[in-house]
Amino acid sequence: MATDYLNNYLDRIKSEGNVELANSIQNTSESFDEKYLSHFSFSSHEVGLLFGNVQSGKTGQMFGIMCQAAKEGFFAFVLLTTDNKILQQQTLNRTKRDLPDFLVCDETDSGLFIDNELKRPVIVVLKKNYRILRLWANVFNTTQFMRGNALFIVDDEADAASLNTLVNKDKQSSINRYISSIKDPGICSIYLQVTGTPQAILLQNIATGFKPSFTHYFEPGKAYLGGDFFFPSNGKPDCVSYIDGDKNPSRTVTLRHIACSAQILATGGKVSNCLIHPSVRQNVHDKIAKEVKDSLQWCKEHLDDEFESAMRQEYENLHPVKSELLGIDTFVAKAKDLVSSNLIKVLIMNGQHDAQESDYERGCNYIVGGNTLGRGVTFPSLQTIYYTRIAKKPQADTMWQHSRMFGYDRDPGLMDVFIPRELYKLFADINATNDSIISQIRQGINPKIYYPEGVAPTRGNVLDERHVSMLTGGTNYYPSDPDNDTIEEISSILQKFEDSETFYKVSLRIIVKLLNHIVPSSDFKMDSFKSALGTMIADNPGAQGILVVRRNRDVAQWTGALLSPNDWKTSNSFPSNVVLTMYQVTGTKGWHGKQLWVPNIKLPNGTVYYDER
Repeated sequence: MATDYLNNYLDRIKSEGNVELANSIQNTSESFDEKYLSHFSFSSHEVGLLFGNVQSGKTGQMFGIMCQAAKEGFFAFVLLTTDNKILQQQTLNRTKRDLPDFLVCDETDSGLFIDNELKRPVIVVLKKNYRILRLWANVFNTTQFMRGNALFIVDDEADAASLNTLVNKDKQSSINRYISSIKDPGICSIYLQVTGTPQAILLQNIATGFKPSFTHYFEPGKAYLGGDFFFPSNGKPDCVSYIDGDKNPSRTVTLRHIACSAQILATGGKVSNCLIHPSVRQNVHDKIAKEVKDSLQWCKEHLDDEFESAMRQEYENLHPVKSELLGIDTFVAKAKDLVSSNLIKVLIMNGQHDAQESDYERGCNYIVGGNTLGRGVTFPSLQTIYYTRIAKKPQADTMWQHSRMFGYDRDPGLMDVFIPRELYKLFADINATNDSIISQIRQGINPKIYYPEGVAPTRGNVLDERHVSMLTGGTNYYPSDPDNDTIEEISSILQKFEDSETFYKVSLRIIVKLLNHIVPSSDFKMDSFKSALGTMIADNPGAQGILVVRRNRDVAQWTGALLSPNDWKTSNSFPSNVVLTMYQVTGTKGWHGKQLWVPNIKLPNGTVYYDER
């Protein structure tokens, strides 16, 4: 009797009380099976993307998909982790614990892998380290039974280290090369990229072999707190406080977290964590840690007067959802006990100081750091965030990975985020694009990306400059040597729009329809414009643009944007809209003697639209 890998895994999750998670994994796995696994040809190499929100439980979803893949005949799996021994071991141990139906191999278990001969489905857990990947590339490519079997590679945090960082030097980085040497030589494979920040992956060129041919989004569970909770489109939530103008923000954060921790720890919770991310610089970490320690000392020295008064004030900010609010006197007593007990910990996590997971799994803790607080690190019951890191050239995927406040085990009524107004706006803009990507995937659209000017989608060294186009909002784009596939069809579409009107508000779908009849040229990126408009329509099916129509324009070719002063003024008067101006030229002054329709298009100001071409 065949092993029911998926249900066995789900039963283990349910036995731990995580019924909702089990249901989510089941839905993802069965949907993925129906759409992709059951149709796999076992004679091709396919690249896919599994996309989920940051800290929304992607490991469980990965395991569920691997279980379903084993049911469909995949018995050889590679699970790639970041180049971190601790994280690799954590993943290895979790895989062994959660998937006992599989043979799970460490990096040194090549003999065990070979001896098994796929009698049981096997998962090899590997760091993304070029020496390790080179070793296992040789194992897979020289093992006889692998020539006739499918390989299923799951690349966790696939955007972090797997892509070619030398693409603009016409070279191939080591990790990228050895991943290719694992996934490509065999008879067939599925390479599943997994991440909560897919920007770099979506902007890969097809020739790299790392651009996904399909994208699957999995929904977070109901208890998940993510971007729409902290950065909603309708304005700042109550849990967010701007620190601009606060003369002593470290003390403000310290007091608020003591209050939150008193409520949690006095009502059965075992831990309450505060994350402070001020900079990449270690000296700044030391400075902030000292400020927190000084604030805690101040609390001790003023325990029965100013501190008590501060706690009574903070009590008004507590609105717990997962516990009953303490009485005021009980709450103040618990807060005092926390401070006087000397059990509150101030930890630093960076290259110089490395706090262990066991250091912040109990009690009230303040964790200060930089890069180490990003991708791959999870903090239980993270209730208070103090984030001030400002990059000269912010990258959307890096910033989004800093959103450690996202997750399931937070109490929404006790969450607090302290952040400068400028940074909050950046996070809100990144969340808007994240929502847009999700919306496009749900609609079956190949997702496109846009960000405010000054924010890059990802690091530039993994994007092929020859194949990534950027359209800047507020810029007027027009072809210098235009052509129409059918002048008559454009004229027919525009017959309802009079020259005498300054402008018309029209559906963006009409603008797309007009652009479909403009012949693309090297200086007019037609596909990129249509991709940008498609993204806007996916976000808002009723999205409106501005259309300006002018006929019989006796203007010469090569005269710039063509717009008259009045039409230029009209275009600039709609900074938040797409504006398409259609000029019908007489053809008497160049234009190959044809009465062409010449487009001039401007996208919304302050936004850059990215497209792989």
